[in-house]
Amino acid sequence: MRKKVCIIHTGGALGMALAENGYEPRAGYIKTLLNEIEELRSPRMPAYDLYEYEPLLNSAEISIKEWVKLAQDIKEKYEDYDGFLIIHGADTMAYTASALSFMLSGLAKPVILTGALIPLFDIRNDARDNLVTGLLLAGNYDIPEVCIYFGEKLLRGNRAVKVDAANFVAFESPNYPELAEVGVTITLNEKHIREAGKELKLSLLEEHQIVVLKIFPGIQDRIFECMVKSEIEAVIIEAFGTGIIPENYGTIHKILEVAKEKGMIVVVCTQCLKGSVVMGEYETSRGLIKAGAVSGFDMTTEAAVTKLYYLLSRGYRTDQIEEFMVTDLRGELTRSF
Repeated sequence: MRKKVCIIHTGGALGMALAENGYEPRAGYIKTLLNEIEELRSPRMPAYDLYEYEPLLNSAEISIKEWVKLAQDIKEKYEDYDGFLIIHGADTMAYTASALSFMLSGLAKPVILTGALIPLFDIRNDARDNLVTGLLLAGNYDIPEVCIYFGEKLLRGNRAVKVDAANFVAFESPNYPELAEVGVTITLNEKHIREAGKELKLSLLEEHQIVVLKIFPGIQDRIFECMVKSEIEAVIIEAFGTGIIPENYGTIHKILEVAKEKGMIVVVCTQCLKGSVVMGEYETSRGLIKAGAVSGFDMTTEAAVTKLYYLLSRGYRTDQIEEFMVTDLRGELTRSF
């Protein structure tokens, strides 16, 4: 019996049409495109139902509202399908995949996001393989977690980062192995795939004041002062290397201590694509520990942002959130010391 997949089309380049001013989303167009792909009628392919969101959104327009809708739709349709394939714009795909990984606990079925840099209608495109292979993976393989399939790579969603805007291999998983080898054959790397959950549970996200601050040479204390005076609930500091920020004669660290006293959560991630934050390894990062900052270890910024949304939305106390931020909840981090 053929497996059955729920395809959810949120928008993005894959299903766009050519208009006078370039590519644009067009309601109903993707159904026509899918009907023209002969491979989808093969008995080796899973059957599918297509659900299209209204309006279709470019990647940059995706927000918490869309994350919540996706998670709710998956929960509602969960028992009716063997897997889910989400067509999504590439630019914010890693954020959506990370958000869904935290919102959907206890997954026992694949939830795979895919998209394209060149639309499916175009003669030369990356959309066809991403769609066909993504559908195969969602229906015919035991992958009980949220993933991204793009450019012949199957990646854990909350470990993925978009690294290239001009090449088909647009995503990487810098600090975690790929979940499958996708070539002439498809071979799952089973030891790197999470165990299936027993019961799907849904946790919705709410709006919260989170900021990402990238450290750069010459950054001024005033930026930190303004942040502390604001209503920001949590800040992710993208530090140099293994968690280094400028000393500025200790001023920044003192300001962060004030932030801690106000209940602001400070998480330190690294600007580097690979590697982990190891706070205290250098003298310049010990002040962050004193100021009450917590390590993001090797989490991507996308994972750190959505994890904070998840924890803040659960109503945890500040100390609980800080503890959960350094705890691996959905395979999003590897602790290092």
